[in-house]
Amino acid sequence: MAGPDRACVVFDEQLTSYDFGASHPMAPVRVDLTMRLARDLGVFDHLPVVGAAPATEDELALVHTPSYIERVQKLSAHPEYSDVPHGLGTEDNPVFARMHEASALIAGASVEAARRVWTGEVDRAVNVSGGLHHAMPGRASGFCIYNDVALAIRWLLDHGAERVAYVDVDAHHGDGVQAMFWDDPRVLTISVHEGPQTLFPGTGYATETGGEGAEGTAVNVPLPPGTSDAGWLRAFHAVVPQVLREFGPDILVTQHGCDSHMDDPLTNLMLSIDGQRASYLVLRDLAEELCGGKWVATGGGGYAVMDVVPRAWAHLLAIVSGHPLSPDTPVPDRWRVHVGDLAGLAAPLRMTDGRQPGYRAWEQGFDPASWLDRSINAARQAVFPLVGIDPTY
Repeated sequence: MAGPDRACVVFDEQLTSYDFGASHPMAPVRVDLTMRLARDLGVFDHLPVVGAAPATEDELALVHTPSYIERVQKLSAHPEYSDVPHGLGTEDNPVFARMHEASALIAGASVEAARRVWTGEVDRAVNVSGGLHHAMPGRASGFCIYNDVALAIRWLLDHGAERVAYVDVDAHHGDGVQAMFWDDPRVLTISVHEGPQTLFPGTGYATETGGEGAEGTAVNVPLPPGTSDAGWLRAFHAVVPQVLREFGPDILVTQHGCDSHMDDPLTNLMLSIDGQRASYLVLRDLAEELCGGKWVATGGGGYAVMDVVPRAWAHLLAIVSGHPLSPDTPVPDRWRVHVGDLAGLAAPLRMTDGRQPGYRAWEQGFDPASWLDRSINAARQAVFPLVGIDPTY
């Protein structure tokens, strides 16, 4: 396991300036509360905090069009305007002052996390403010202005990585990252998400498997609404480890949107903190098994900003540090008082929802009457033959 000098979190107070306004679900207080909770839990005793510089225009242009970057910059200086063709000024993506600067800093933080891992300064690095996976080359989408995870992957490719695997466990499909590497066989994108029939962005069908020359490098596992820990973990373990092992990545990049939680107001999945924590542990183990421990983790969605996001991501930070927290760990009184003062709410007492996440392995049988099992089977049938895996069990 990585010790105090083998992992880091990239953070700067300015990362909380990515702020669409008081009524927007993407509240930056969730990042602040996460970092406060991790500090009060002693996570940073094992996880140094390092800073980052904003991504430059030239760096952003590796994944975004120059015309789009220019529009973001202009609207940042004049937030009274909008530009719907670029997805800016909408209800999802309202323009705010210094939007470019805030978004570029998040992108730079993910690049810094990737740089530190790839150069061997650390084994693992995390940027919880990152994971803005919906942004497209020339368009904002789904609360995402610049696609920091795609930029981090591009940086890795440009600095010698030959095979990068990206795993996205957000409730929403990781459409922007998939689109940017659709034709690139060096990048494997895997997304486990609520199905497109019931949730934005309406993509992520199992049949989306990659472009010409990159067949099998886009993997999608769409899940029925109402899927809870057992079903989610069954789906994950039935698809993700097998494809990752066949691909053989040099480094693992992950997105940990925790909007899959049962209390999230924007989605229809039913995971617990305990199920989400289980997914972080298995991704850590896969990085250890396949990449010599090289793991770059980011945040993502998550809109139950007081009760869920800070606890989920504090677990992620602790796992990245090499010192996971027990689910039964009490939530520190200092943090609970802060939440009470801030929002007038009674904060959770423990770092658990009291669940014991388990699942039935795919090898134990396929139930064609189950929407979940049909979805899992569709993903296996679509991708496994393309990468040389027998989809039968």
